[in-house]
Amino acid sequence: MATTKVLLKGFPCYHTKKSLVGLTGLLCLLFLLSGCQTVSSPEQVTKEFWEAMADNDLNSARKYATRETQYLVNTQQSMENATVKTEEALINGSNATVATLMTLKKSEINDVLSFDTVLLKENNQWKVDYQQTLNNLSLLPFGDIFRSLRALGETFNKELKQQIPLFEKQFKSFSEELIRQLDEFRRQLEQSVPPEKQKPHSGTI
Repeated sequence: MATTKVLLKGFPCYHTKKSLVGLTGLLCLLFLLSGCQTVSSPEQVTKEFWEAMADNDLNSARKYATRETQYLVNTQQSMENATVKTEEALINGSNATVATLMTLKKSEINDVLSFDTVLLKENNQWKVDYQQTLNNLSLLPFGDIFRSLRALGETFNKELKQQIPLFEKQFKSFSEELIRQLDEFRRQLEQSVPPEKQKPHSGTI
């Protein structure tokens, strides 16, 4: 009986120590997991973005771009197989710029581009502001290539909108001409059918 009392007295202390050990282990696990969720640096994001562009991996490239500029990320043939180098980022709050050096492999002039990649913070993650970065590229002496590539989609949409009224006018004219020709064809059919014999008037012999 005495032995049972001793065991009962020691059990709460043992249970408390076990709970503390378990709680400590849980906190350590949470700390380790939070440490694994590191935020990529502007330099890393810039390099990953341009390397994805060079590989024509648009899905990956768009993941590194801001939501508002993802639609601008399209195939750039002049960037295929290009090599990219970055310098230390200049960070100002939620904005950053990374000096970027890109060597073009498929360019006719085989240029080396030196420009700033602009980044913004979205949900505590650095993302490439592709619109601002394209603006920087367009300011380069050989930026005509990038200006034309960026403007290609916009020009196509603009020209398409301009052509819609013309299409509508042509379709209306075509419809009217088709109706006219059908009417003419109907009249010709009516003229080609021999008229029925006239019935004698009533009262005639």
